[in-house]
Amino acid sequence: MAIQDDNEPLARQNAGPLHGLVREDLDPYSVEDLEARIEMLQDEISRATTALERKKNRRSAADALFSFKDN
Repeated sequence: MAIQDDNEPLARQNAGPLHGLVREDLDPYSVEDLEARIEMLQDEISRATTALERKKNRRSAADALFSFKDN
């Protein structure tokens, strides 16, 4: 079992399935299969983008709450 660096982003630590996905040979897939794959990937991008925005908004709110700047 490999030791993971706690400072390494989680996406890189778990890159195995994603790495395999992006290197997969797409030639055997039909047009319908490829369209379904694209739709699923777009849905996953949307889900990840939503999660990212939530995290950014929470961070901004926390930064504003703990900001001690004079206005």
